[in-house]
Formats: sequence, C-alpha cells, structure tokens
Amino acid sequence: MGDLTRAIRIEETGGPDVMHFCEQPLPEPAENELQIRHMAVGLNFIDTYHRTGLYPLPLPSGLGLEAAGVVEKLGAAVSDFNAGDYVAYGAGPIGAYSEARNIPANRVSKLPESINVDTAAAMMLKGMTASYLLRQTYQVKAGDTILIHAAAGGVGLIACQWARTLGARVIGTVGSDEKAQLAQDFGCEHTINYSHEDIAARVREITDGVGVPVVYDGVGQATLDASLDCLQPRGLLVSYGNASGPIKDFDLGKLSLKGSLYVTRPTLMTYVADDKDLQQTANDLFEVVASGDIKIPIHQRYSLADVRQAHEDLESRKTTGTTLLIP
Repeated sequence: MGDLTRAIRIEETGGPDVMHFCEQPLPEPAENELQIRHMAVGLNFIDTYHRTGLYPLPLPSGLGLEAAGVVEKLGAAVSDFNAGDYVAYGAGPIGAYSEARNIPANRVSKLPESINVDTAAAMMLKGMTASYLLRQTYQVKAGDTILIHAAAGGVGLIACQWARTLGARVIGTVGSDEKAQLAQDFGCEHTINYSHEDIAARVREITDGVGVPVVYDGVGQATLDASLDCLQPRGLLVSYGNASGPIKDFDLGKLSLKGSLYVTRPTLMTYVADDKDLQQTANDLFEVVASGDIKIPIHQRYSLADVRQAHEDLESRKTTGTTLLIP
C-alpha cells in the first residue's frame, strides 16, 4: 500500500474548468522510479494543448511536464540518486501538476547546488526548448540576425539571452510596449510590436532588405505568413508551437515562391527522447544559468489549486516570462 497525494486531473478535454484538484493514490515507486515531493511546478503552453485536446492524451489524465522537488523514496534498482536530493525534470512524463509523484529516474536530473528548485521548475522545459532550437534545429552563430516571436514569453526571454551569448543579434515580436521593454532587458536588440507594426516590413528594414536566416515561431497560425516573409532565400521557419492555433492546410508552393524556404515542426520530446540527449541538454542549460549568462524570470506564482486561473491568464496573454504553480 502507498499513500495519497493531491493532483490536477482531467476527465475530458476543454476549457480551464475541466481541471479538478483531487486526491489520488501514491504507490511505492517501481524499481526504476523515484518518488518526488514537488516544491514547484512549471506552467507551459503545451499544458493547454493537452487540456484542450489539441495534443490528445488518453483520458482520464494528469497534466504538466515540468517540476522540481526533493527525492523522498527510491526504487530498488535506482543507484544514481539518494533520498534528499533536489531534482528537476522538463520533458515529462505527464503528471507534474501534483504534490508528489513517481517518475522514471532516467528522465530526472539532479540539480547543481547553484540552482534552486523554483528556478529549476521555471526553466527545465522552456530552457531545454531554447537549447535545442538555437543549438540543433538551426545552429545559431555569431553574426546571425534572427527573429524570435513572443520574445517576452517563457521560451522567448530565455532564447533571447541564449542567442545573445552565441553572438547573434535578436529581433523579437511582442504585443505591448511593456513587453517590448522586458524583451530588450533580456537581450532582444530590436522589438516589433505586432499590435501596430508590420512584422515583415520592420524585419526587412532592420536587415537592410536581406531578411533573416531563421525564424523561431511558437505562435502558429497567426504569424505564419509574416514569418515566411521575414526569411531570406533558403531560410528556415522553425514552427515549434501553436499559441494562436495550429497551422492547417499549408500550401507547400509558398515555400518555392518565397525563396526556396524550409519549414520544420520540431518538439522537445523528439530531441531528448534518448536519455543521454536529455541529460546533455539539461547539463547545457544548468551551465549557462549557473554562469549567470541566462537569468530565469519568474513573474507569476499561483497555488496549484488555482490552476484554472493560471491557465486563463496564460491563454489571455496576461503573463510574461515564466509561471510557477506551488503545491
């Protein structure tokens, strides 16, 4: 027999009201698992995709891919961790919206002493996303001018800083003057307020008509055409999210007409599916955060019980930087 814990569960997909805070069993960890007491849980846009059914889950289900806390129990076959270790994860499996859980030990990273649990819970998914986007999907190099949509968001603020450390010049899109200032404070050299500026025209102006080699777009449908129009010939659109809705019925002919362009639709889960890749990506993130090159902006905190309000604020673009849910 195990104990009980409290967690957010969904029985059906839909709006924030489908999430319920309820008790559920917490069995003893299996032989290759850790039992973690969560101290902070990360809120991410992908959580809303799971909740709405855009990314289908078997139901009923928990939610959440990212959290940090302390190891309370070890499975019989686990040898790389000890009870009392502070740990974090950012690539699932689903179920982070909980006070405590069991999770495969090979998907968890031990925190260095220089990184606390709040910072870890705020950065794992978003920071590892920034890492693979900038260092693998397109390898940003010194002298590149790149475009990052939603530059004041969770991934955006981390990616702006990281790109700057790689020697790139960053153009970022934002929805307000306040968000423009925030993005600039975190390494964005040029900001474009899409509420009243033409994104593609401004990018052409900033780049002397050349365009950019890569656009990082977590917004989706609303920014698709503008993203393509910002690219130089043979440029790459990295479409990694759907905050405005998914892209459907895409006409490949646009890629030829606009300069033999490339489009990719990557996910963090693919890039860190291998355990070694997961740990390498996490270690790269720990290194740049511990060095001080990248700051993790925690701008909102909600009780886990108030997760409905947190989702509403995220989807209505009221949040900036990263948001934590506190069990």
